Amino acid sequence: MAIDGGFRFPVEFGQAFPHGAFVVGEVMPVRDYDAKGDKQKDDKVTGLPLWEVRCMDADPSVRRGEFKVKVASKVQPVPPDALPGLPFRPVEFTGLTVTPYVDDGSKRLAYSFNATGMQAPTGASKTNGAKAASSSAAGKEASA
Repeated sequence: MAIDGGFRFPVEFGQAFPHGAFVVGEVMPVRDYDAKGDKQKDDKVTGLPLWEVRCMDADPSVRRGEFKVKVASKVQPVPPDALPGLPFRPVEFTGLTVTPYVDDGSKRLAYSFNATGMQAPTGASKTNGAKAASSSAAGKEASA
């Protein structure tokens, strides 16, 4: 087969996350635990430092909505601004790739996401993500 293990399949953000996504944590450097000292891990493809972004999929039907995206960048990526009144920041990743793999613990298919950057949502993703956030916030207020 011409596709090696670990191959990164390019995917449009809207294909992977049609309802949008939100940054839920801080952008953190990915540590290289195999290296001596406290070194940041470099991307195997680009050679650039790797940063990890914790996110939440805005699709209400997913069982486990939290995921991480590794961003290869010389400098720490800056997430878009949060929506007023919400702790979440809508995001769209550029240069998004996905690598399928079998999770060792669950023996199920899982996905690893890599990107070249992140930005505020554009187009349909922004509308869907904002609607999901507004609906979620309204539901929390109603149940409080």
